[in-house]
Amino acid sequence: MTLDMLGCIVGLIYIYQEYKASIWLWLTGIIMPVIYMFVYYEAGLYADFGMQIYYTLAAIYGFLYWKFGREKDGEEIPITRYPHRLIFPSLLAFLLIWGALYLILINFTNSNVPVLDSFGNALSFIGLWALAKKYIEQWWIWIVVDIELAGLYLYKEIPFTAGLYAFYAVIAVAGYYKWKRSLPQPLQKEGSA
Repeated sequence: MTLDMLGCIVGLIYIYQEYKASIWLWLTGIIMPVIYMFVYYEAGLYADFGMQIYYTLAAIYGFLYWKFGREKDGEEIPITRYPHRLIFPSLLAFLLIWGALYLILINFTNSNVPVLDSFGNALSFIGLWALAKKYIEQWWIWIVVDIELAGLYLYKEIPFTAGLYAFYAVIAVAGYYKWKRSLPQPLQKEGSA
């Protein structure tokens, strides 16, 4: 329960930093998975446990991409829209990851929630990649992930983390609108059409 509360506190810092599009979210994103490795393992959420390794590596990538992946003119990478050409490959990657995680859970663990555990984690792969690229639609991915995982964590009796993910879903809606205001004018209108 103590690690659940600590993870929740670090998670609140993380979502605030994401909302602000602060590069520091990536450093917080290295600390948070270490805490949650223990929480998820103890709860028998093995896909979530394994995802913490991915989250740590993705946080390192995200930090380096945001810090050194500058535009040609030296400007910070802007918030932009998810390219249409990447929607099908992203959907395909999600389905393949979901299937692979599901098979791992049913064949190599005693998970009693393999469908839900693998779903949220597979979609998180796509969401974290989209966040690193600063695609505004990453917020919609996180809304789905956060609602699904809040229910799963409540079921698995991890109440603070369940509450945190429910709060994440609310913040994700606010984050979408905040990031939308940061889009260049042509991209703002494109999203309204």
